[in-house]
Amino acid sequence: MVEVSAVEPRGGRRVPLIVTEDVGLLDDLLRLCAAAGVRPEVGHGAPEGRGRWEAAPLVLVGGDAAGRLRGAARRDGVMLVERDQDDPGVWRRAVEIGAEQVLMLPDAEQWLMDRIADVAEGVGRPALTVGVLGGRGGAGASTLACGLAAASAAAGRRTLLVDADPIGGGLDVLLGGEAADGLRWPAFVHSRGRVGATALEESLPCLNGLRVLSWDRGELTALPPEAMRVVLAAGRRRGGAVVVDLPRRIDASTVEALAQLDLALLVVPPELRAVAAARRVADTVGMVVRDLRVVTAPARGARHSGALDADEVARLIGLPLAGELPLDAGVLAGRTPQEASGGPLRRFCTGFWERVPVAVEQGETP
Repeated sequence: MVEVSAVEPRGGRRVPLIVTEDVGLLDDLLRLCAAAGVRPEVGHGAPEGRGRWEAAPLVLVGGDAAGRLRGAARRDGVMLVERDQDDPGVWRRAVEIGAEQVLMLPDAEQWLMDRIADVAEGVGRPALTVGVLGGRGGAGASTLACGLAAASAAAGRRTLLVDADPIGGGLDVLLGGEAADGLRWPAFVHSRGRVGATALEESLPCLNGLRVLSWDRGELTALPPEAMRVVLAAGRRRGGAVVVDLPRRIDASTVEALAQLDLALLVVPPELRAVAAARRVADTVGMVVRDLRVVTAPARGARHSGALDADEVARLIGLPLAGELPLDAGVLAGRTPQEASGGPLRRFCTGFWERVPVAVEQGETP
């Protein structure tokens, strides 16, 4: 009979079920659950009723308990957890209980901890992640990144805007939210291993439905690559959309951000010097990003006869054209991308989100 410890799911949160009488193994599994921020249920044999067995998103079965589970209903998400890699009976026990995988501790500890955290958070499809960077300085990449994030949030999509440029001045300032409560990058500079997706989202400033991870006004001008990797991965696990404003200087932290993008937009004014600079950026970024496209964005007051056609800009750089960003009088007058809700920038960004999910999935140009 099962003896379940008195640890019930709180607030409907999905928690794993551990089935073992091996005290040492139980201690290890409880430690991994604690590291993932989860308090599991614990049993010692086949459940009396089917409710807990079927409801648990993940069942971790110790090798000692496999024999007592032979009659349990088959289900997905059952993992057999063992220690002795030389035990010839491991695979037989796995087949008997219909285990999805066999996990050998301690080698599989990190993988298992991540899986426990995933099921507890209800992780589904990762966020569509779009990076924006300028082909040259002052191209308007940060404005486009803010506009894309604001349009995504306005459409009711869970949206995270990440400022990956430590010397860019802060996207919260561009959005008029520098005084908003919430954590900035310095709070995550020592992040390692895994960051909780829900905790991250709830800790960040919320500006009109948009979560923003920006910089404060301190002296921090660099971010460890590991911190960028785990924090951005946490943001992506919540689903929806993540927009990353990237610097033109490519350091190890930027490479970590680039590696998680589904799509990157290179913002280029239609001028020869800008095109020349953008080609150098594209050559570097293209070594990491699998899908890099051009957005032309006229520089302020750059309506002159020497401006290049958008298609020509894309051809010279050797990348697909994702669109032509129009001048927005409201943004030029000092309004934030969120305040310029009816202008050309918002219309461009809204249209982008209508096209890009299908385009990214099919490998087409949005």
